[in-house]
Amino acid sequence: LLLPLRVVQAVFAVVVLGLSGYVAHWYNADTLTASPGQINFLIVTPIFSFLSILYLELSPRFVKKAYNPYAHLAVEAVNMLFFFAGFIALAAFLGRLLFCRGSVCAAARADAVFGAFSWALWTASTALVALDMFKGG
Repeated sequence: LLLPLRVVQAVFAVVVLGLSGYVAHWYNADTLTASPGQINFLIVTPIFSFLSILYLELSPRFVKKAYNPYAHLAVEAVNMLFFFAGFIALAAFLGRLLFCRGSVCAAARADAVFGAFSWALWTASTALVALDMFKGG
């Protein structure tokens, strides 16, 4: 059950990274201001997510000494918190804008939505790992 969830998490991370990169590029290339921290945070979060997926899927199979169930749960929870903070911060930022139009605005809104979906996926995998861990599995 976790492997298909990891695949979807990776796909959503690619989407969030792409949308965030597009919005950040627009800010850096077409405006006189740097890209907002909320967008930059949602660029870092999927990269951390990719590294986490590698650890979570490869360490129990190939590097058993590097695997720790508590670290596994902590990595899951950190990803969940990062995506929660990212999509909430971006949604609050978008809500404060005086105007939001065009493809960049649509991309930023989609970024917040895919960030929320990613948070839901990481919440589900964190809950599954916690349930499995604490029931003695």
